[in-house]
Amino acid sequence: SRSGGAGGQNVNKVSTKVMLEIDVAELVGPPAALARVVAALSPVLRVSSQTARSQFRNRELCLERAMERIDEAAAPPAPPRRKTKPSRGAIERRLQSKKQRSETKRQRRGDW
Repeated sequence: SRSGGAGGQNVNKVSTKVMLEIDVAELVGPPAALARVVAALSPVLRVSSQTARSQFRNRELCLERAMERIDEAAAPPAPPRRKTKPSRGAIERRLQSKKQRSETKRQRRGDW
């Protein structure tokens, strides 16, 4: 189909839009990564591009986007955050700012 965007009259004359469909079940790679990819992406990964003026460049863009999506899905999840206690300095700074805020508000009050 026709692309939108830059290209002037060229846009009206040529069909440069590219649609890429990848069957996720047919990908090859490490089993653990493949399991994450299959779970994260739908059975068919669809990527389209119509931003470039040439079909060749749109094809390259589609491949880049598809590889990025697959790499993101294949990456192992980040380890869970370990809870830590606030440092003594952090606690003191928080209490000091609370005291300053309290003092500022106390000064705003008028003794009526």
